[in-house]
Amino acid sequence: MYLPIFVLTFYSFNKSRYSAGWQGFTLEWYTKLFQDTRILSALQNSLIVAFAAVGVSAVIGTLMAVGLARFRFRGKSLYQGVSYLPLIIPDIAIAVSTLVFLAAVAIPLSIWTIVSAHVVFCLAYVALVVSTRLADLNPHLEEAALDLGATPVEAFIQVLLPELMPGILSGCLLAFVLSMDDFLIASFTAGSGATTLPMEIFSRIRTGVKPDINALSVILIIGSGLMAFIGEFLRIQGDKKRQG
Repeated sequence: MYLPIFVLTFYSFNKSRYSAGWQGFTLEWYTKLFQDTRILSALQNSLIVAFAAVGVSAVIGTLMAVGLARFRFRGKSLYQGVSYLPLIIPDIAIAVSTLVFLAAVAIPLSIWTIVSAHVVFCLAYVALVVSTRLADLNPHLEEAALDLGATPVEAFIQVLLPELMPGILSGCLLAFVLSMDDFLIASFTAGSGATTLPMEIFSRIRTGVKPDINALSVILIIGSGLMAFIGEFLRIQGDKKRQG
């Protein structure tokens, strides 16, 4: 399964403009990549979308996970099921429904409509990871803080939030990678000039895959792998801290 990744990495150092044959080792494509204004602009848009969507999702997703775990209210099961629907609904369905909604309420497409659409699925991933972390915590920690005189807000900020932080960070990293990699939803909700990195890559590979796209793909793979490693490291450290 990993053979295509190795092949792609190999040809990103190929001196030939085409992948038909090996003509020598070069770093030229990586140099040109960082001088490509279109790629850099698309990368900037993707980073804006990812950071904004993950920031909003981290706050709302954490509060949602805590609320669902700590409180009982009418329609809780229905709300919980609806909240996690983006995890199983195909991206094309989310993209089309979001576009129809934006058109119905006459909201012009822009980079911020991409952000709002990305919040929909990032929120579900953050809430799921935080809920998993929350299920492993001792539910009596907050009660002990309240018995010692802390207010509910103080108990949440000083006791519960530090314990949830590894899960929050892991969920944010997962959501960040998914947002950076998204093409379908972004292409349906993007306005003029709001081109994200996956959209720019797709527009270029229609005429053939060039070595600079190979180089960009290698960088994205390394970046995604690094994010996954950091997320797993935070999870392990959180488990060790809780067990200790």
